[in-house]
Amino acid sequence: MGGLSFRSFTFVFIVAFLVWSSSNVEICNARRGKHWRQQTRTSSASLYKKKGKSHGNNHHHKSGSKPKPKYSSPPSSTPKNPPSKGYDNVPSTNIFDVRNFGAKGDGKTDDTKAFQDAWAAACKVEASTMIVPSQYVFLVGPISFSGPYCQHNIVFQLDGTLIAPVDAKSWGSGLFQWLDFTKLVGITVKGSGVIDGRGSVWWQDTPYSDPLDDELKLIIPLNKTLLRHPPTPLNSSLSGKMPSIKPTALRFYGSFNVTVTGIRIQNSQQCHLKFDNCIGVSVYNFTATSPGDSPNTDGIHLQNSKDALIRSSNIACGDDCVSIQTGCTNVYVHNVNCGPGHGISIGGLGKDNTKACVSNITVKDVVMKNTMNGVRIKTWQGGSGSVQGVFFSNIQMNEVQLPIVIDQFYCDKRNCKNQTAAVALSGINYEGIKGTYTVKPVHLACSDSMPCQEVTLTNIQLKPIQERYHMYDPYCWQTFGELYTPTQPPIQCLQTGKPASNKIQADHDQC
Repeated sequence: MGGLSFRSFTFVFIVAFLVWSSSNVEICNARRGKHWRQQTRTSSASLYKKKGKSHGNNHHHKSGSKPKPKYSSPPSSTPKNPPSKGYDNVPSTNIFDVRNFGAKGDGKTDDTKAFQDAWAAACKVEASTMIVPSQYVFLVGPISFSGPYCQHNIVFQLDGTLIAPVDAKSWGSGLFQWLDFTKLVGITVKGSGVIDGRGSVWWQDTPYSDPLDDELKLIIPLNKTLLRHPPTPLNSSLSGKMPSIKPTALRFYGSFNVTVTGIRIQNSQQCHLKFDNCIGVSVYNFTATSPGDSPNTDGIHLQNSKDALIRSSNIACGDDCVSIQTGCTNVYVHNVNCGPGHGISIGGLGKDNTKACVSNITVKDVVMKNTMNGVRIKTWQGGSGSVQGVFFSNIQMNEVQLPIVIDQFYCDKRNCKNQTAAVALSGINYEGIKGTYTVKPVHLACSDSMPCQEVTLTNIQLKPIQERYHMYDPYCWQTFGELYTPTQPPIQCLQTGKPASNKIQADHDQC
């Protein structure tokens, strides 16, 4: 009995030992990565299955199912059905084509209402684009694209052609602008299109009632005939007496961050492009063209506007290529081709005894060709205020009649009253003015009671070309400043230092 018990105990011990040894071998195998990996694969697949994920080569998928990627892609933020894109990747819901509002674009049908309706729709959508498509000609009457309740950053995409009506009925008693953008923020007019004012019907009706450029009195043909009026423009085949008030083709008023680029304005009734009471103006790759004898057709006109940049543009017109009027500050003009025209002018300022304030004006890298004036400042007698901080630099003059002009006796009528008050001029700098002239290289006529001060001339090289006008030497009157380099021709009339008795500006004269 005891022996049997011992044998039984021994047998049980051996069986237990074998079972223990087998378990120990599995544990070792697991540490080598076999069973551990299998368990991990099983639990991992189960975890991904719970989360809706997939795992590559998972044997727990049902028969016939396709293997899924090892890792799922992150959710896309792009909508399943994104809106289609239009001009400059603008969503189609933000695009308003004038043709969709009834515009015909045949050059005969009056499309004014269609443009008004398209603008009314675009006005309600921020960063919208109003499309004037290419290969169409749209006849439109006077329009005001106005705010202030329009959304910001609207684009007027002009790729077609706009033409103005030429019947007097469309203009009533006369308007000051044709296309008017008012009280907008972030307005852009761009494209490859054309704005055609068809101005010849206006020019031929009243060529002699327009104001005269006072510098005409300095230009005397060799036959001694005073050139007081420009020649009458070519007659238009269009008929009908037009109003005496001529409109500006494209005008911006009371707007912030205005951009004009790419477009051409041609044959404007009067001024081509005007900015009035605007802050933040950018004009580039812009073209303005009209005949050199078209009256008062300024290229770009700035008034009561600041922080303006005008660059990389071509302007040929019948008056100032760029006109900078009262209330302008921080204006930068560069890389502009001007001609024909009357040059780049500051003024006329102080008309009808008004106060004028202009400061921080830079004009550089400009080419003038066959213009009346080059760079000019013109003020009326009787005005007040000041012009300060003006820099004319690197200006190329090609057959310009009067390259450098200050005229404080400006008068665009036959007779003007003599007055002692004047707009004060100081800090006027000319540097790198080179090329050829055909009448007079320098004309600096300053006020007796308020002489010009701090006028500097550096590297002035102007050569005469005898054409059909009497030629004159440099002229200065009551002009004080410095010659920093020798000039050609010699400018001996500039007075050094400051005037001995200079009228002190009253408080109401200060800007």
